[in-house]
Amino acid sequence: MAEELENPQPPAEPKKPRKPRGPRKKKLPPPKPTLREWLRTHRQLALLRAVEAGALLIAGLIATMAALGMAASRFGGTGLWTHLIPFATAVLVLAVLFSLFLWLWFRARPWMLRHQALLPALTAVGIAAGALWYSSDSRFGGDVNNLRTLVGGVAEAERATVAHQVYANYRRSDLKSLEKIVQRAEVYRDLIEEAGRAYGVDSEILVGIGAAESSFYPRDSKDGGKGLFQITAAPKIAMEQVRKTLQQDDLDMLNQRHNTYVAAATFRHYLGEMKGDLFLGLLAYNIGPKNGGLRSIVEQYGVKDFVTIQPYLQNLPRDYPIRVLTASLAYRLWRYEGKLPRYEESDNALRIQRLGIPGLQEATGTASGTATGSRDRS
Repeated sequence: MAEELENPQPPAEPKKPRKPRGPRKKKLPPPKPTLREWLRTHRQLALLRAVEAGALLIAGLIATMAALGMAASRFGGTGLWTHLIPFATAVLVLAVLFSLFLWLWFRARPWMLRHQALLPALTAVGIAAGALWYSSDSRFGGDVNNLRTLVGGVAEAERATVAHQVYANYRRSDLKSLEKIVQRAEVYRDLIEEAGRAYGVDSEILVGIGAAESSFYPRDSKDGGKGLFQITAAPKIAMEQVRKTLQQDDLDMLNQRHNTYVAAATFRHYLGEMKGDLFLGLLAYNIGPKNGGLRSIVEQYGVKDFVTIQPYLQNLPRDYPIRVLTASLAYRLWRYEGKLPRYEESDNALRIQRLGIPGLQEATGTASGTATGSRDRS
């Protein structure tokens, strides 16, 4: 009690009355973006994602073709344990590696977005650029050829066989004489391209046919052939098509426009009969409709392609398709390079093969070839 008296507690201060609070101000939501702002933002996001996906797709396609081509080269063959199973294993490993890459990519993507919104797209473009750089290397061309052989089967075997015969024939050719022929063909280029477009056939192959038939000296021959393409007895259906296209009832084979259109329609007809087989189509064009033409042999003996017709080529003009394609190749070379390079000199063989044979291979071009080709086509 004495302690309480010695240390008296101060009296409690009276509580101040609370001031009445006014109505709380509600936090307003952020203003909604306008339709134009919303579209601009989402358009940019969609564009970035499209660039990213497209770049990864390009890189993936190139990598897949290269990997399968290398596997086809390494494990090509028919043995079950020595070739087929190792190749299947390589395909399985490739699928696992791609799955792992995609998993890592989607794991890393949020981190890239936090650092920079453009980083995923830029990284993907960088990967695609590296893949495209590799695709320009000759090793990738070899990988593609290996893959083409694997996938193409009999059709690819035919293409490769015919291509080798064309290259060999080009190497043996008198290039000066061949160059004069393709130079004369240039006079008729517009007409040939016009006829080729009308019937959906390769104009370079039409040039090859004209070179083989007349060397681009329009004339009548002893066997009744007339004009640039030495038309003798064209199929009736081809003649009817040309009459309808040109709106001419009477076709004159000494008229080079009529002659070229009939040649294009005839080649289109025989190519259709041979189910798109270029070698057989050219062979049928040369044989013509006499005695049922090549179609009678196809139906009688069950010929399907270049391989199955081999037993009958001794009685057929087997060199005709090769001569046509050799002239087509020479025409393509002359237009791309302005000259006919010798096959065996320097790296010409590789460059000529990269340029390709009309109807068999698409032209990939070269540095000098592209420049010259654009000049010629202008």
